[in-house]
Amino acid sequence: MGNLLRLLARDDSTCCSHEKYDVFLDFENASPSAEEALLYQDVGQVLKDSNKVIHELQQYQGAAREIREAINDSGEEYQKRAWEAVTPLVLKLKQFYLFSIQLENIIPRILEELCGPELPPTQHLETQQALVKQFAEIIEFTLKFDELKMTTPAIQNDFSYYRRTVMRAKMDTRCSESGNEDDVTIDHQLAYKMSVFYANSTPMLKVLSDATSKFVTEHKEIPLENTTETLGTMAKVCQRMLENPELIARFRREETQLFILRVMVALVILYDHVHPVGAFVKAANVDVKGCVKVLRDQPASSSENLLNALRYTTKHLNDDNTPKQIKTLLAL
Repeated sequence: MGNLLRLLARDDSTCCSHEKYDVFLDFENASPSAEEALLYQDVGQVLKDSNKVIHELQQYQGAAREIREAINDSGEEYQKRAWEAVTPLVLKLKQFYLFSIQLENIIPRILEELCGPELPPTQHLETQQALVKQFAEIIEFTLKFDELKMTTPAIQNDFSYYRRTVMRAKMDTRCSESGNEDDVTIDHQLAYKMSVFYANSTPMLKVLSDATSKFVTEHKEIPLENTTETLGTMAKVCQRMLENPELIARFRREETQLFILRVMVALVILYDHVHPVGAFVKAANVDVKGCVKVLRDQPASSSENLLNALRYTTKHLNDDNTPKQIKTLLAL
């Protein structure tokens, strides 16, 4: 693994672009150094919580039937049934939102380690692979969460009904019958923040990109280019690993290939949100055309959602300075 990452410093646009570089990041077995141990442990707890969030979101059924009945019939029985159905769901939504704050707080700590000026990005990735792996897992989590959120319209419907009921009834007897008021109510300020969070089509991506942009703004000692080059280099590593069957064969778990594919796409999207001119211009440190080619070489079951993520959740795809070739490549 040693010096392989340094080969990425040779740009594809050079005369040597026909050469294939064997680059490997051990996304299965990377372990932290003693210096990384504390942060690695803290990030590990966030990742453990992220797994719970995904599991809960996958199980989210919503209260559409109870809400519909309560809207059609103002009888006390239907109102109470809808409230009792919605309350535990809103508490889950509250947990998801509070987790986004955990994510927001841990991102700057990771970026400070991986983007610091003491090493170039390639050496950060080479020597801190355990943190790179964890950062990749966080990035993939945001993609998973937002995919699930976009396909679960009940989330916004349930929360909207909750807010309307609270505002209309001022927490009448139906609320108190459900249990301790502190357990089922959300104060106005938190409810507003949650409403804004869930109104976004990709809420976790926004948290991630905002936290990254804020990191760049607040850490003047770390040039923006350090952060964007780190993101771009990670995407390039993922792309080249996927292009090389021998490198993919080194992984023991089949799902690792899909993980790398998803991380590659999420990195392009994050880069596009953080970099001032985005990921699609010629000067960008990501190879969007190469990433799309890798995607199109995968089964549709693995690639279509990811292609749609590039089409609909990037920031600069439709800018005037995005090359027509890129727009055509991603056109439906």
